[in-house]
Amino acid sequence: MSKYYWGIDLGGTKIECAVMAYEDDRCVVRQRIATEGEKGYQHVISQIKRLIDQCAEEVGAYPTAVGFGTPGTLDPATGLMKNCNSTHLNGQPLDKDLTACLGVPVKLANDANCFALAEAKLGAAHDINPQAEVVFGIIMGTGVGSGIVVNGKPLYGCHGIAGEWGHNPLEQDGAPCYCGQHGCVETVLSGTGLERFYNDTAQTTEKVRLPQIMALAQEGDAIAQQTIDRMHDYFGLAVARIINVIDPDVIVIGGGVGNVDSLYEQGRQAILPHLFNPVLNTQIVKPKLGDSAGVFGAAMLVK
Repeated sequence: MSKYYWGIDLGGTKIECAVMAYEDDRCVVRQRIATEGEKGYQHVISQIKRLIDQCAEEVGAYPTAVGFGTPGTLDPATGLMKNCNSTHLNGQPLDKDLTACLGVPVKLANDANCFALAEAKLGAAHDINPQAEVVFGIIMGTGVGSGIVVNGKPLYGCHGIAGEWGHNPLEQDGAPCYCGQHGCVETVLSGTGLERFYNDTAQTTEKVRLPQIMALAQEGDAIAQQTIDRMHDYFGLAVARIINVIDPDVIVIGGGVGNVDSLYEQGRQAILPHLFNPVLNTQIVKPKLGDSAGVFGAAMLVK
């Protein structure tokens, strides 16, 4: 049996590989190279092979299997990738092509699932409650992604879309979303959505970014405070729906919006009016692993 398990985080601009030790889950090798997606799908496959070979040379062993975190989902019905913002992946049989290129079995999961898995097994959720049955991981950044881990395993679902919290309508008559709906969680609670609300309301000539909005709220800017209050209210409504359905032990919030401290106080309180329970026992925490979560979670797919 190999001493190591391997993961790849396949991003839009970089591909990262981590080789982890079975004995203590220590990362023994970690390397990155550019994705170069503009050169096409087959080139990206060759870049992955190049990176695997580099890491294999460094660690002195070739993988027996590789887990992949991807910016989309493998459709169980068609065997093809879908919903990838790295559009060269859409419509491709990525798992089959990787298996053929690498010569070893592969396992794919959405990058948000990998984030949730790593935080559940090695990160913040594990530290708080190692026995947690259900962990919900949220990435609130430019967009909104999320994943569900049940009894230590990511949940995929019949359509491969389990955990797609970001594409549920939240704001009636809200902004259009690329998915074709309006007022999705992603259009409201992403960093992009929060910035759009502030800039549209304030009618600014220069676009104000989220850290500036937070600072302006501290200085008493009324529209900045309105933006933050609105974020708390919609966060409470959207997260309460998740808790009412899957009742997670721990929710971990990553991404830039997850750095907003008030989410863990006022945002938490905003859940209660919508909760089908008189008290909120779910722990809501910041992540522990930072940008390591995706690649560590990918490796855990084949552990």
